[in-house]
Amino acid sequence: MAEVESFTLDHTAVKAPYVRLIATEHGNQGDTISNFDLRLVQPNENAIPTAGLHTIEHLLAGLLRDRLAGVIDCSPFGCRTGFHLITWGEPSTEDVAIALKESLAEIRDTIEWQDVQGTDKFSCGNYKDHSLFSAKEWSAEILDQGISSDPDVRQVV
Repeated sequence: MAEVESFTLDHTAVKAPYVRLIATEHGNQGDTISNFDLRLVQPNENAIPTAGLHTIEHLLAGLLRDRLAGVIDCSPFGCRTGFHLITWGEPSTEDVAIALKESLAEIRDTIEWQDVQGTDKFSCGNYKDHSLFSAKEWSAEILDQGISSDPDVRQVV
């Protein structure tokens, strides 16, 4: 079985919240994609409840695209501690951290329920499992800690 980089990461050594470049890959046509670890809470110490994480996911899908060129996908980790962000090109971890910080601030400060995309049975596979209240609370807590552009040394953006 292929070794997955994320499973070789020492989850006890990192200091969340942070943005970490997992890998950059180059395709046969010369295209480049980057995979980032957007770690919102400390692994094995906390986890965002599914309803709040689900709402953050739906919001980040649009908010990160508003702030970063080339966003392909933003998907939650099964451990509920953060997200994978896949992009075209090679944005810096600092640029990604700033975009994440601004997005979470918008969730905390200005987003209302009608702003959350994909919250009905036609547009979401589990539309009943959302919580904007939780998304706002977790966004505020994460922002209070500051988002680092480095997983090992706190370099808050």
